[in-house]
Amino acid sequence: MMITKRCLPRRTILRGLGAALGLPLLDAMVPAFSALVKTAARPVHRFQAFYVPNGMAMDYWTPAAEGSHFELTPILEPLAPFRNQLLVLSGLRSPWNQVHAGASASFLSGTPRLPVRSETETLADTTIDQRLAREFGTETQLASLELSMDNKGNAGECSGGLSCAYVNTISWRTPTMPLPMENNPRVVFERLFGDSGTTELAARHARLRQNKSILDSVTEKLADLERELGPEDQVRVNEYTEAVRHIERRIQRAEEQSDVELPLVEQAQGIPPVFEEHLTLMCDLQLLALQTNLTRIITFMISREQGGRAYPQIGVPDAHHPLSHHQNNPDRIALMSKINAYHAKLFSDYLAKLRATADGDGSLLDHMTILYGCGISNSTEHSPDNLPILVVGGGAGRLQRGRHLKYPDTSLANLLVTLMDKFDMPVERLGNSTGKLQIDTLPGV
Repeated sequence: MMITKRCLPRRTILRGLGAALGLPLLDAMVPAFSALVKTAARPVHRFQAFYVPNGMAMDYWTPAAEGSHFELTPILEPLAPFRNQLLVLSGLRSPWNQVHAGASASFLSGTPRLPVRSETETLADTTIDQRLAREFGTETQLASLELSMDNKGNAGECSGGLSCAYVNTISWRTPTMPLPMENNPRVVFERLFGDSGTTELAARHARLRQNKSILDSVTEKLADLERELGPEDQVRVNEYTEAVRHIERRIQRAEEQSDVELPLVEQAQGIPPVFEEHLTLMCDLQLLALQTNLTRIITFMISREQGGRAYPQIGVPDAHHPLSHHQNNPDRIALMSKINAYHAKLFSDYLAKLRATADGDGSLLDHMTILYGCGISNSTEHSPDNLPILVVGGGAGRLQRGRHLKYPDTSLANLLVTLMDKFDMPVERLGNSTGKLQIDTLPGV
């Protein structure tokens, strides 16, 4: 890192007509040695939840050995490049055994509340992402981002006579306010970087015909800024702005393709018809949001509970949710494990981008705590026991990683209390928690 005399605020935003462009961390934002020491000692700590639905093929997930000598199982094998960044946690249980609805609703809240038996009423608890957002949202443009690969919508009945809110989101601002998850890349992009000021469809089509980038309105300001930056900062800014342009072009291509008739495919405006292209675009948007400190809190669902996506591209033509009710049939469990491993591979690809993105004296991955997993283990039984849970990332220096830890019959809520501690926001209790998890040493040691 080169220390300069010029001091740019960490939250520098270049504004143009209907656009606001945040910047990544630059050397010019660290003007003196004292600031460098402060930045190195207390890097920005970010939180993300990455939710995978419909349970897990647990025999293919759980390592046999505890401690640092565990072997990666077939589902965890795609995460081999990040083995030393993993905490595999076994034995945790959901506090709310209420089929799929309870799995996602309790994942970040630890709530033991019984749901309201109505498709129009909801009741859970405030989730930890929103508790963190209240604190860190004062320092970022967006308090949090809630994203999904599935269409948003919390209305209607989805799970056992309960509101779809319970399965369509893992983020709750209050016990009665579930937050909708956005799956349209265009909407996410405009939320991050601005737009012409309207979400009207005709206006979006007009903008698409103009083929004008959001960056065009801040080009002059970017040029002025770059003349005052050092060579390394100029390279960083150029790489970053090219990434923004590339994502906008991909969204535009997706919108152009949305007018093409495709058999048996219905997609909203701006959503690529190919799952992997859609996922990559959503992950790249998350990367930009974190890199520019537009937000420090993200929740992401690769699919909702009871989601029925099939994966013929990996040899699994069965819909995910019906397959998860495998009745303990070994052949169907093996198929289920292929979906689970594929999700882990897609997650690994995202981790690689986080690790490759510089952030101060480390990477984004070094300065993140990511909670990966599901609120159900064996979906055939809707089991809340022995949940598949990973904690991934460097935790801004607050996590000891590269281990498999077992906790006999312990509430997932205890982990949530522990994670709040890692963000220097201690809470006495969440949901049905009974204390904190001992994650910095082996349990019982």
